[in-house]
Amino acid sequence: MKPRSTVFLQAVIVLIGIVTLATMIRFPLTEGRAENLNLFSIYLDPFILYGYAASIAFFIALYKAFKLLGYIGQNKVFSLNSVKTLRSIKHCAIVLSILIVAAGIYIRIFHAKDDDPVGFLAICIVTTFVSIIVATAVAVFEKILQNGMDIKSENEQLYAQLKK
Repeated sequence: MKPRSTVFLQAVIVLIGIVTLATMIRFPLTEGRAENLNLFSIYLDPFILYGYAASIAFFIALYKAFKLLGYIGQNKVFSLNSVKTLRSIKHCAIVLSILIVAAGIYIRIFHAKDDDPVGFLAICIVTTFVSIIVATAVAVFEKILQNGMDIKSENEQLYAQLKK
């Protein structure tokens, strides 16, 4: 991959992180529960804090994707670090999907009777499926990369034996 391509993709990842962080800071101020709360109480709401805690997995996955693009830019795709990075991204996606499902179940069980949780549950379903798709795709890439590394090491061993 060309260095410009990896730098562009790294910039996109940074932009995604900034937009997500800005949305997470701004959204609690505009949602319905915040009407009667002061600025301090909005960010101490347990569900908002849970959302921030759950987002840690998302930001770790973004950071790992940024690192993976760095390895690609350095032509170190077939390395143990790349496989470990992909494994970390897969684990982050799985953890994120579990946390989203837990939030959806919590809202479904404990929502106010006059409140309609369908919109939130739909968002939970969509984001869970996206997270599962990401985890599956990364698992496939991890397996392909691991197989490529195995083939590369076998070829290096054969080449070393032929040189003798």
